[in-house]
Amino acid sequence: MTAAEFQHIVQDIPKLPGVYKFFDTNDVLIYVGKAKHLRKRVSSYFTKTLSSYKTHELVQRIARIEFTIVDSEQDAFLLENSLIKQFQPKYNISLKDDKTYPFLVIKNEPFPRIFFTRKKINDGSTYFGPYTSVRKVKELLEFIQQTIPLRNCTLNLTDKNIRQKKFKVCLEYHLGNCKGPCEGLQTKEDYQAGLDQIKHLLKGNLAPVIRHFKKEMKKEADQLHFEQAGFIKQKITFLENYQARSVVANARSINTDVFSFQQEKDIAYINFLMVRSGTIIQTHTTKVKTKLSEPPSEILAHTIVRLREDFQSDATAIVVPFPIDFPMDDIKINVPKSGDRKKLLELSEKNVGYFIRELKNKQLLKTSNKNADKQTLLSQLQKDLQLQNLPTHIECFDNSNFQGSFPVSAMVCFKNGVPSKKDYRHFNIKTVTGINDFASMKEAVYRRYKKLKEEKQPLPQLVIIDGGKGQLNAAVEAIKELDLFGKTTLIGLAKNIEEIFFTGDKESLRLGYDSQSLLFIRSVRDEVHRFGINFHRRQRSKGTFKNELENIKGIGQQTAIQLLSSFKSIKKLENLLAGQKGRTEVEQLIGPAKTKKLLHFFEEKKNV
Repeated sequence: MTAAEFQHIVQDIPKLPGVYKFFDTNDVLIYVGKAKHLRKRVSSYFTKTLSSYKTHELVQRIARIEFTIVDSEQDAFLLENSLIKQFQPKYNISLKDDKTYPFLVIKNEPFPRIFFTRKKINDGSTYFGPYTSVRKVKELLEFIQQTIPLRNCTLNLTDKNIRQKKFKVCLEYHLGNCKGPCEGLQTKEDYQAGLDQIKHLLKGNLAPVIRHFKKEMKKEADQLHFEQAGFIKQKITFLENYQARSVVANARSINTDVFSFQQEKDIAYINFLMVRSGTIIQTHTTKVKTKLSEPPSEILAHTIVRLREDFQSDATAIVVPFPIDFPMDDIKINVPKSGDRKKLLELSEKNVGYFIRELKNKQLLKTSNKNADKQTLLSQLQKDLQLQNLPTHIECFDNSNFQGSFPVSAMVCFKNGVPSKKDYRHFNIKTVTGINDFASMKEAVYRRYKKLKEEKQPLPQLVIIDGGKGQLNAAVEAIKELDLFGKTTLIGLAKNIEEIFFTGDKESLRLGYDSQSLLFIRSVRDEVHRFGINFHRRQRSKGTFKNELENIKGIGQQTAIQLLSSFKSIKKLENLLAGQKGRTEVEQLIGPAKTKKLLHFFEEKKNV
């Protein structure tokens, strides 16, 4: 595959974590890779100079690219590993199934222990995992040991041994970490209740565990035991943030086919995940056109039969989002509410959702690289906006600031319907004090067209101002001051409901939500957002922004940003410090010592 050929498919690749697969002309899988940003990683094979001969040879052999979206970088790592082991692609390293990932095991023994292991033994014990992070597994095990009292000794706690009183409770019992089953102080039923709670937790079914702790927390709070309630609250927070276990590589999963379904008008979209031994080995999304308003259950059932035949699936379990009538009695249909199957279904739904979005983008903007179609798009835009001339040159302005501080503006340029990045401009606002969106817009527009006028460069046929009437009027003032009014058309695009405002018109123009013209204007607006935000981030990282407060000894950049973010301007801060109430508010934010420095600064400023 050449770089030019790749450009035709690059927009189809998601900007999400996942696994990519390269196939050759014989449709043989030759390479599997992982990425936290699929589009960037795959693009690097075609946009960067390849230093390795083998990598260059690999790229030359690529005929088709396939990807699978997952929830996290860790899941991508495990899925990549599993696929390499299963298919042994030619250009991947050879991996042996060394079972090195950590598991938690509930041992098959009387009063079962739970502990960390890297070895799986076929002795009837229950294993949970694999886990991508040893640290998280150990944190989880420590949490379980501190929360649910279970034994951690290796005593052989048979009924006979307990009856014969062969054992005595140890220090763990006296510390409250064990209920003493070795002396018969805890029943098997009570011990099993704790194990059931742990199994819920390890299977990802956290709701019943969290509900239990919330009841305990409320009970403690009602009894005014606030310290104990706070301790339980920490446990709840831990559970809500717990996501160490991998869904796509759960070693206990059976062979399963997972299907998700979305429908828009007369088009249905079905995604298929083929899961084998906990690994997603195949993913495919298909589009089905309905003709007789068939119900979703019927559409899904027929599509499942076809997809299983196409992919020669022999799985005896199917996961679907809603009940269906399936003609095969030996197939178990599952509509999950929680657990691993539910998470796999959500992953399938994420893949079908991405497929639909990308398909729409391709359909609506498929003319992006074709000049003839761009002319059609621009002609439609001219007609919809009632422009005098074809808008072959379009410019768009947007303001950006950081938490109400450090305003900048950005301008992007489109020529013949495509970005002209060499003409992009950014502006550090120089004449505006504090945050004033209208004045900032006026300055940026004035500076841009003053320079074009001086250099006798052609003006754009259309200028888009990102904002409502206020921003548009500010831009018009700049154009009038330059004596350019009437030589270009200015429109304002409101941020919320995307109304289009024209100079002097009382009523706004509303184009169809999916009209080609509005979609194009949106794409121009999104581009100026991206360009402006990236510029603002670069300026902040370089420490370019400075303000008057940073000149005060003892007031650093972070404190200055904090003050401006909270109080919006230096003038407002000065006025606030004039009163005791305001002074207290500032002290609560930055402390009394720095507040005194501010007061001294403003006092000296008055005396100058």
